[in-house]
Amino acid sequence: MLREAADRLGPGARLPSSREIMRRHNVSPVTVSRAIGQLAAEGRVVSRPGSGAFVAARQPVRGQDPVDLSWQTVALGDRVVDDGPVAALLARPPEEAVPLTGGYLHPGLRPDRQLAAAAARAVRRPDAWAVPPLTGLRELRSWFARQAGGDVTAADALIVSGGQAALTHAFRALAAPGTPVLVETPTYPGALAAAKAAGLRATAVPMDRDGVRPELLAEAFAVTGARVFFCQPTLHNPTGATLSPDRRAQVLEVARAAGAFVIEDDYARYLAPGAPPSLASMDAHGTVVNVGSLTKILSPSLRVAAVVARGPAAHRLRASQLVESFFVARPLQETALEFVGSAAWSRHLNAVHAEILTRRDALAAALAARMPAAEVHLLPIGGLHLWLRLPAEVDENTLVETARRLGTLVSPGRMYYPSEPPGPRIRVTHMAAADLPELAEGVRRLAEALERCLLSQVP
Repeated sequence: MLREAADRLGPGARLPSSREIMRRHNVSPVTVSRAIGQLAAEGRVVSRPGSGAFVAARQPVRGQDPVDLSWQTVALGDRVVDDGPVAALLARPPEEAVPLTGGYLHPGLRPDRQLAAAAARAVRRPDAWAVPPLTGLRELRSWFARQAGGDVTAADALIVSGGQAALTHAFRALAAPGTPVLVETPTYPGALAAAKAAGLRATAVPMDRDGVRPELLAEAFAVTGARVFFCQPTLHNPTGATLSPDRRAQVLEVARAAGAFVIEDDYARYLAPGAPPSLASMDAHGTVVNVGSLTKILSPSLRVAAVVARGPAAHRLRASQLVESFFVARPLQETALEFVGSAAWSRHLNAVHAEILTRRDALAAALAARMPAAEVHLLPIGGLHLWLRLPAEVDENTLVETARRLGTLVSPGRMYYPSEPPGPRIRVTHMAAADLPELAEGVRRLAEALERCLLSQVP
């Protein structure tokens, strides 16, 4: 049956989930596993951990040589874009797995109906399908400027297609290929990938529980000659650290003394009640390039963000946006503007904030009860994740794979480091599970995986 399904679906198609196959054919999980294993051995399917089983590409007919594309290796050179960590974070989890990874709200927590209503109203606006101002709708830029705070104005804001695009533009605009860029360690893998794609060399600056250490940031600027520092001062990903106002001021002083830019990834501003003022609101010298986004709080497909910058840096950012993609689709901008201007926006924020705190506390309690050997780095003021330090004898890749086999998905810590990690770590997400019972079940499976890993170390 599965062979026929694979032939019918064609190369690249995803087979039904194990749960669906069991239901259709009234067979056990063991039978399904063996069947998929046999098809994999025959070269008919390819299993991708965390994603499922996919129909393999058909092999060339015997006697017919495959097309030789090896010449491209020479033509392309070493300009490799490492999309592995980002693809892993965006991969759709199998239906039977409990996702304790991911960077977005569970679909049940998204305001999909309200967004649909906002979109319907937006496309009825005059000129909804016309070319927008190249820097973005003025009303939307004004809204993002108010969110950044301080004396930021609409003229300082540029609308771009999501936070990841904003980081790509910022790295390319602010630093020349081959130069260093300073980053917190650990840090967001998407930023590391974007920096590498821009030809930059990421250099780690250590953190503590209060965020990046200003004295070590100053030393890193002096040693490397870097002119860009990337940071997430509010609800740092993955640690959850939030810089205090005093330390924020120190970071700005250090950067200004070095004649450097600070790229402030303010992705989590709406993921906690009472988030502190942005670095941009404290900046009077054009040091900060602030990135704010609606994607995390609303929907992965609402790719609307703003980059706030001043002076020649702002001009470079606008030029980068223009030559790469002209502008962000006007209907999407109009939808975002319609939603944040409605009562649904504040209701959604309140609901998500309450859910975040409930889930954060439930996850922390479950980890303490079931996994006392794993240490929670800190209890953040909000956000989506907790950062765990594992016992030194645990191999994090083995733990992640064991947890996957037991039906729960977590993010390995290694991909968050620009250089050698200090030890085994994992990031555990509480907002991707459907509800609190599923969250608890995910922790139970993860605890079993950790126990197996620890037992395997016993001589």
